[in-house]
Amino acid sequence: MTGTDTVTPVLEVRDLQRHFPAPTGAVRAVDGVSLTIGPGEVVGLVGESGSGKSTVGRCVVRLDQPTGGEVVIDGTDVTGLSPRRMRPLRKKVHLVFQDPSSSLNPRMTIRQIIAEPLRLHGLATRAEAHRRVDELLAQVGLRPELADRNPHQLSGGQRQRVSIARALAVEPALLVADEPTSALDVSVQASVLNLLADLQREKGFGCLFITHDLAAVEYLADRIAVMYLGRIVEQAPAVELFADPKHPYTQALLSAAPVPDPEEQRDRDRIVLTGDLPSPLDPPTGCHFHTRCPLATDRCRTEAPQLRTLAARQVACHLVAEDGTAPDARQAATV
Repeated sequence: MTGTDTVTPVLEVRDLQRHFPAPTGAVRAVDGVSLTIGPGEVVGLVGESGSGKSTVGRCVVRLDQPTGGEVVIDGTDVTGLSPRRMRPLRKKVHLVFQDPSSSLNPRMTIRQIIAEPLRLHGLATRAEAHRRVDELLAQVGLRPELADRNPHQLSGGQRQRVSIARALAVEPALLVADEPTSALDVSVQASVLNLLADLQREKGFGCLFITHDLAAVEYLADRIAVMYLGRIVEQAPAVELFADPKHPYTQALLSAAPVPDPEEQRDRDRIVLTGDLPSPLDPPTGCHFHTRCPLATDRCRTEAPQLRTLAARQVACHLVAEDGTAPDARQAATV
């Protein structure tokens, strides 16, 4: 992995905020997120539905305008750029949407869809684009004769491969993959994940991989950031996070993930969180997680923890000591 301290990161997100106006205030969908992705690095962004992870992805590619903070892509601050000034930079970052059925134009052929970024950025003649589409179809494992079909004539897995081919047509520095397998049948999810992993290793682009699938993120990501109610509560190398989660919320997420062995699944301790995810319209005071945390103290209820750096990890929890020692939430809330 290329270190981010000696080269320009492909993505820097600094104190990102995205608040949506509401009749009684503002929905704080993203409330101060910071993360960095180096060239060739895959960073997984995980959390429950409603945690704000997809909004982070939309702000990164400027489908949503941030309320505050900065988004820097390949050394260029794109936060406040107008659509005209942003357009030439769009070839540096591309988004793979969650549902390929709604992200591919049904009136266009597969060839037209994949060639469109090349045409918009003036990167290829008609003949060159034709050849480039054939190369991209081969790279994502699709037969060349599919190029003349329309999206509805392909399976869900094939459509998502087309989405990936379109995203990679201009060789972006950063790929944002927003739940790229959640709309697919289980039988094809693994093949799409393997494709992403192979292409990322081959082409070396950075990747923000947004998902709620812990098995997928463990397989694909180098580092993982865990979000809860608009904030990152823990960030660590994937191996370290799965081996030794520090934040009580991370511990609860990992305890809820199923394991293949039925006996192990039956006998393992699970952390059962009470209540639902609070509303980002009215987030709890102090630590946002304290209303569901089995270890919460009075300090947690009144003082918001800062994201602290502890060795190779960052964690936002009052209960984690400076030496990295953390309590085990399973001792307080298990079944």
